[in-house]
Amino acid sequence: MIYWSANSTNSNQQSLSGSNPKKKVHSGNANNELEWRDLEDYPLNLSQQEVMIEEGKAGSSWGKSEINSGYNSLLSRTLQVKGSKVNCFFDTEAPKILVVDDHAASRMTAAALLAMEGYEVIEADSGAAAVVLVTQKHPDLILLDVMMPGMDGFEVCHLLKQDEHTRLIPVIFITALNDRRSRIRGIEVGADDFLTKPFDRVELAARVKSLVRQKRLNEDLDHAEQVLFSIARAIESRDPNTGDHCERLVTLGQNFGEYLNLSRSQLRDLMWGGYLHDIGKVGIPDAVLLKNEQLTLEDWEMMQQHVLIGEKICQPLRSMRGVIPIIRHHHERWNGSGYPDGLKSNEIPFLAQVFQLIDIYDALTSERPYKRAFSPAEALSVMWEETQAGWRNPELMQRFTDFIHTYNLK
Repeated sequence: MIYWSANSTNSNQQSLSGSNPKKKVHSGNANNELEWRDLEDYPLNLSQQEVMIEEGKAGSSWGKSEINSGYNSLLSRTLQVKGSKVNCFFDTEAPKILVVDDHAASRMTAAALLAMEGYEVIEADSGAAAVVLVTQKHPDLILLDVMMPGMDGFEVCHLLKQDEHTRLIPVIFITALNDRRSRIRGIEVGADDFLTKPFDRVELAARVKSLVRQKRLNEDLDHAEQVLFSIARAIESRDPNTGDHCERLVTLGQNFGEYLNLSRSQLRDLMWGGYLHDIGKVGIPDAVLLKNEQLTLEDWEMMQQHVLIGEKICQPLRSMRGVIPIIRHHHERWNGSGYPDGLKSNEIPFLAQVFQLIDIYDALTSERPYKRAFSPAEALSVMWEETQAGWRNPELMQRFTDFIHTYNLK
């Protein structure tokens, strides 16, 4: 069993009795940072009933308000393992796990088990405290109790999953056995997994390790995507004449996509296409890309390569599969006179057809060194001339015209 005792106002010692009474946990500062020593062989079969807190000891720091000033009811402790078991699965620092439960015994049981597995553990005893700690500590996973006073687990999970900065953090709900209603509600608010009390050590370790690994893979993917977007913005900045072309395409693409009732994934691909459609221009020399006079045949052949270069840049990322057809085919024409593949009519991917309309419209309605900014009516007139010449999808062009008339009335 675990007992907490206070030897001084600045140092707490936790003695473990049972099969291994010599194992100890020391705390040496007012920030409640713990260092777990020599616990590798300790059996991890603790249950909630085996965790006991010795209350009423003078000088115990766990409940002192002055130590936890600014957090009110928040309890935050960091537990680390020397030579942690989890290091064989993660090459970087030990993952951070936030344990949120208003019952101290249950919270401490989970924290002890996770700390023994090599994780850095942070604790919170309320939903509000958990939200504060998430923004401050950036945990890799949250073990979240469902039923808590004030802000319950559902509210915490919903809040975090709606935030762009915290949506990738996996959330494991702690529920009672066979609590079907809580599980359904948890799925609705975005929970990633469920665990029941009392904890099974093996199950807890396996689920946490799997979700932390998945979270880090998602972060790597997210970082790779951000690199691509940064490259795209750098390319746009090479040509000061385009202004905020990409940003306008993203906004216009979202609005036109919603008008067409595109799916969520199609909307995302269309918006990402706004940033990445010309990323291949990173391989086009400035002498060609920024040339003011008419391009020569050699220049034009080189310029056409940007769609193929862009495809190669984005191809390794699986998340770009829906964007790649936009990058490669947004210069195709309905009658087959476009490039790079000379596709005709509906051989051209639908999102590429949609994107080329908003791309052309923005170019026509924006000022360039060689032209003034056309009015919406003038731009649509030019696009209809191209449609009659066989360059555009007539049906889609009509829908785009209707959309622009509606959009400009907002």
